[in-house]
Amino acid sequence: MNHRKIIHVDMDAFYAAVEQRDNPALQGRPVVVGGDPRERSVVAAASYEARRFGVHSAMPMKTALRLCPQALRVAPDFEKYRRVSGEIHAIFHEYTDLVEPVAFDEAYLDVTYNKQGIPFGHRTARMLKAEIRRQLHLTASAGVAPNKFLAKIASDLKKPDGLVVVMPDQVQEFLRPLPVEKIPGVGQVTRQHLLELGVNTVGELADLPLLDLVRRFGKRGAYLWELAQGRDDSPVNPSWEPQQLSQETTFSLDVYNREEMRAALREMAEELSGRLRRRQLRGRSVTLKVRYPDFHTITRSQTQHGYVDQGEAILERALELLERTEAEERGVRLLGVGVSGFEEEKMVQLDLFAEAEADPPA
Repeated sequence: MNHRKIIHVDMDAFYAAVEQRDNPALQGRPVVVGGDPRERSVVAAASYEARRFGVHSAMPMKTALRLCPQALRVAPDFEKYRRVSGEIHAIFHEYTDLVEPVAFDEAYLDVTYNKQGIPFGHRTARMLKAEIRRQLHLTASAGVAPNKFLAKIASDLKKPDGLVVVMPDQVQEFLRPLPVEKIPGVGQVTRQHLLELGVNTVGELADLPLLDLVRRFGKRGAYLWELAQGRDDSPVNPSWEPQQLSQETTFSLDVYNREEMRAALREMAEELSGRLRRRQLRGRSVTLKVRYPDFHTITRSQTQHGYVDQGEAILERALELLERTEAEERGVRLLGVGVSGFEEEKMVQLDLFAEAEADPPA
């Protein structure tokens, strides 16, 4: 049986590492990349020196600087990160054109039949890591496995500068001892439901009867059970497109006034409409994202038969969804609007509204 050779490459503390590389004064010191804490910004990336103090991405910048007062804050330079990401992908394409980008710092590669004629995925991964270090003076962690799901988990296990290889005959040995939250998408809510079933590890999940999981979770239960068996047939798709397009804004002060919320949603809807039309996309589903002042984040979605790409239609649905929240009573620190369910659905690898109320990501 021929097995695919999939590599998941994840750059180590990418934004912070680029800043440390380009500024010798930052090397070896705790660095956080993000906006001014006075403007209620969040951490976009933290160096490993800062992570030792409990700092992590998406944390409020104020909290990060409280945990690590000696941290050096650097404003993000996304144009630079995009340029470096292009250089990384140029290295990927020296080995294969089956490259599926996930973000600036992350990608899947199918190297089953690669340009260098290398017979082993782990050897290809070592060469990729060495080239990234040699050419760009950055480190990457990689996971090598027969499918994307396993490669993704493997790449995260020995950061930074790690390499974990899962051979086809090692899949169950690798998976079964792992905590169940290592499965992408198993967040706090799903984990709690699984704990009620006596499930702590991936192996315990794999041992549950499939029908029990389907009764409890529906189709998602079947999907989780398949992953727990180590199965994932999804291809590496170089023509990746996002599942949904979204806009969001974080307010400098909590907003309680409905008209201010409406004005912000109108501006986002118009911007989102322009992006949809430029891509020639129309979607059936509109999602509203609300973050309350206590950082609790919820999403509300609405799917209709008609497709939308116009700002007024997106705004109308977003305002209807706003009525299904406690925004006026509790106030908001962030609002976001997304459109999905496109007419020609593409391969899905990125959910720009991952912080759903039902189950935040692990």
